[in-house]
Amino acid sequence: MYLQICTITTMRIEEIIKSSVTMDTSKKVVLNLMYTQNVVTEKFNEVIKPYDLSAEQYNVLRILRGQKGNPVNMSLIQERMIAKNSNTTRLIDKLLLKDLVTREVCPNNRRKMEILITQKGLDLLTELDPKVLENEQHFAKNLDQNELEQLNLLLEKYRTLI
Repeated sequence: MYLQICTITTMRIEEIIKSSVTMDTSKKVVLNLMYTQNVVTEKFNEVIKPYDLSAEQYNVLRILRGQKGNPVNMSLIQERMIAKNSNTTRLIDKLLLKDLVTREVCPNNRRKMEILITQKGLDLLTELDPKVLENEQHFAKNLDQNELEQLNLLLEKYRTLI
């Protein structure tokens, strides 16, 4: 196992951004997180681009699929979004135009809209599932299960604001 780790080609963040300045460790962590997030986002966007979806639209579809046929309102979708600053109304409008979701007025509260994923939306996610999984596994391949669990724990601990 040690030899495998040693043969993995990695670049330090200073090399990537071509910095000769000595950086504080906390700054390196932030730069590493930002750079890694961009790499992961770019690869994910390559997976969904042929399907004319944005990452935020994909996230909405996954949230709706998780409701197992029950309608949801805009605020529930917004709460569960990864990117909390997303314009949920605009995202739903775009998904409506693609026939991936439906939007209806709630019969019990006319001020509330109910959103449902369509069969076309479910079929699209079913087609994307193996490709998304392959993409996720691509990034995980250099880490063993314990390292992945530790990374998750460290990331959760790191972003916890006190």
